[in-house]
Amino acid sequence: MSIVAQTIKAVVFDLGGVLIDWDPRHLYRKLFDDEEAMELFLREVCTNSWNEQQDAGQGLSEATDTLIAEHPDKATLIRAYYDRWPEMLAGSLPRTVAVLADIKEAGVPLFSLTNWSAETFPIALERFDFLQWFDDIVVSGTEGVIKPNRRCFDIMVDRSGLPATGLVFVDDRMDNVAGAQDAGLKALHFTTADQLRQDLQALGLPI
Repeated sequence: MSIVAQTIKAVVFDLGGVLIDWDPRHLYRKLFDDEEAMELFLREVCTNSWNEQQDAGQGLSEATDTLIAEHPDKATLIRAYYDRWPEMLAGSLPRTVAVLADIKEAGVPLFSLTNWSAETFPIALERFDFLQWFDDIVVSGTEGVIKPNRRCFDIMVDRSGLPATGLVFVDDRMDNVAGAQDAGLKALHFTTADQLRQDLQALGLPI
């Protein structure tokens, strides 16, 4: 067994795109007849960067009102973003949940570090039973800082009670993977559940 394998003590999961299929398109395809118009709206109005402000702690009501003031002609569509937010959750990603279950069964501690609004995260907690498998979940909206900011990873390390080198972090975004590596964690770029299983096995985890 390699030195790396001996030092990995716990696995830290991102949620959206790894374990949960969240995408605003699941909602907005119901509200737009034209795919191109929908993409333009998500690119120029309810953008990823706007959503990330709420992931970093901005209140949903304030964020909505501010954006409507900038785009009053899109008020109904903007309000739908958080009024109908649960419709953006298509469900879990079962093959990755199966990997998570195997890690849990092996007795390896599980943590999560997610960019998520503190106001919407309780909806996910209620919907997805597997979120109860984690020893702890660091939610960016509660902490007021989002990945890949170094402080997110420092909070996770502190909460885990383990050294950074004892954690392997799994995320579908390369900027977050790089942020974790800069903070001293081992990090894996998530592409598929099968690849993740192979990567974890290569680190010596008993799954």
